[in-house]
Amino acid sequence: MNYSAPFSMPRTAREELLRNPFMSNLLLRRLSAADRAVLEPHCIRFDLLRNQRLAGPGEPLPMFLFPEGGILATMSTDGMRTEVGLIGREGMVGIGTILGGSAEMFETFVQVDGAAVIAIPADVLIDRVAESPELRQLLSHYLLYAMLQLSFSIVSRSNQMMEARLARWLLMCHDRMPGDEIPVTHEFLATMISAQRSGVTVTLHLLEGEGLIRANRGRITIRDRAGLETLSGCTYGKPEATYRELLGEFGKTHGSGVY
Repeated sequence: MNYSAPFSMPRTAREELLRNPFMSNLLLRRLSAADRAVLEPHCIRFDLLRNQRLAGPGEPLPMFLFPEGGILATMSTDGMRTEVGLIGREGMVGIGTILGGSAEMFETFVQVDGAAVIAIPADVLIDRVAESPELRQLLSHYLLYAMLQLSFSIVSRSNQMMEARLARWLLMCHDRMPGDEIPVTHEFLATMISAQRSGVTVTLHLLEGEGLIRANRGRITIRDRAGLETLSGCTYGKPEATYRELLGEFGKTHGSGVY
């Protein structure tokens, strides 16, 4: 997979990367000084474009990707396309590879653009993981969080009504956005929560009527986060709490504004 062709890196981005390459992504921010010194010379920054495909099932991953913002969606493509996880500046693309696989297990693409990723060659990061206990522990904690997110996605899709599934998904997007607005279409929402587009439209109207959100064309604004958390039930909160316990602050909780 050639990452250089579809991306650009303006001079200002290159200068910023040289000044401080590890501050925007929350995982890279927590690297030790020794790990930073080894990895920093190999970092490349790429712009993200909406709907850009970053990884595919069965494809080797030449670079691990660490988003600085935006939202990436991870999808299962066996049969019906189904969302299995979201990734923002708290995470990384490359779980299958870091676990020792020769290829990625899921498709990952850009859902919300407006940011960039820091890319590190796969062989460089894997070699450093073998040498650094601190880096192994950091990535192990992230893998635990990602496993929990996947598990609760399965529970939500299998057991919850559409209102709860939609509330959970909106909360996860809200955690990864700097404000309260989420740019998303009804059609894409339907794909993410495994529902019909018409059902998503009706459910959004219900949530809007309860004062939880405001739905405009191509954009949803979160109005009552606590209400959405209540509606989502047990399927939202545990992975996010685990991330905060093991890796540090992430997301938003009852208007705290942490991002």
